[in-house]
Amino acid sequence: MSAEFEALVDQGTWTLVPPHPTQNLLGCKWLYKSKFNLDGTFTRHKARLVAQGFKQEFGIDYTYTFSPSKADPALFLYHKEQTQLYLLAYVDDLLLTGNDQIEIEKLLTNLNSQFRMRNLGTVSHFLGIQVIPYSTGLLLSQSRYITEILNKAGMLDCKPALSPLSTKLPIPSHESQLYPHPQLYKQLVGSLQYVTITRPDVAYAVNYLCQHMHQPYLLHFQHLQRVLRYLKGTTHYAFPIISSTLNLRAFADFDWAANVQDCRSISGFCTFLGDNLLSWSVKKQPTVAHSSTEAEYRALATLASDILWLRQLLADFMILTPQPTPIFCDNVSTIALANNPVFHARTKHIEVDYHFIRDCIKGQHVTVHHIASHDQIADIFTKSLSASRYQLLRSKLTILEPSSP
Repeated sequence: MSAEFEALVDQGTWTLVPPHPTQNLLGCKWLYKSKFNLDGTFTRHKARLVAQGFKQEFGIDYTYTFSPSKADPALFLYHKEQTQLYLLAYVDDLLLTGNDQIEIEKLLTNLNSQFRMRNLGTVSHFLGIQVIPYSTGLLLSQSRYITEILNKAGMLDCKPALSPLSTKLPIPSHESQLYPHPQLYKQLVGSLQYVTITRPDVAYAVNYLCQHMHQPYLLHFQHLQRVLRYLKGTTHYAFPIISSTLNLRAFADFDWAANVQDCRSISGFCTFLGDNLLSWSVKKQPTVAHSSTEAEYRALATLASDILWLRQLLADFMILTPQPTPIFCDNVSTIALANNPVFHARTKHIEVDYHFIRDCIKGQHVTVHHIASHDQIADIFTKSLSASRYQLLRSKLTILEPSSP
């Protein structure tokens, strides 16, 4: 704590001024954490003094935020002639990379002259994610974090499951018993949300559990235990980043009226950059879809927004995407609706913003293609599946064991 406070003073982090009665004074809080090496051995204790910025209100305590990056406000770019440097900042954790080691060293020297920093060398951890080098790229793993969750749930010695959820999910009735420790349920599910950063294979299951955080029943906690049992058996599975082509492609799927209680559909999509899974999403649609075509049409519109953002992000990395990005879906009617505005009478009830997909097709940002349902990778994001079907789609997401890259 003393070292942290001295560093803040030396850095000139703040300027003391008299308080004014019209000002909103923010508090602060100490955060403590133990740091570990990749092999699990202890490194050091870490203390951070943080301002409670969440108590600020836009327009009263501040009026704007600033970032030079267009697609990602945490990404800082440097392009000059053939030199390309990229700095990713998350609070006080930085990732720096580029194609010129001399310029990287110069930038580090300049940063060290302005800020008190520690150069930890080649990345091995970032925000609790383990970064493991292997023959053709990197593996991202959260095995240690998953183990901590299992320990918190008292399930370190549980029996592994082959898939995160059973194929049929029972609905609680009026006689169903509420789970007596809802706070524990919320804590565990909140932790699982962070796991989905490197484990998209549990994204649908976590989304399902999140929908019951306000009032979890005992059967919901049993579903949570099933997810934890699955993670127990796949703790060391990792997310690969490999050398590949830079062609962007995407898959969109849906489960129409999946929730029998409110009849809302589930949208799911994933995008690949070459052989690398780049982004994914599972989301309950905000309104009821009148048909399966409408449900997938909405899923396509959501995916199109994500693709436009990814194309801008790739442009920041000097990666041009002159060709439209192909989207694969398994609903022929949806493809016809997205490509042809003649179906006006059938779509008058659909909100205007969902027709945004047509503008994306017309502007040649995306194209929509048919794919057989059996080959639809995004199916894993829309429903619970049998173990064999689930494991097949998981392999197509490229999630793997470090021992079998």
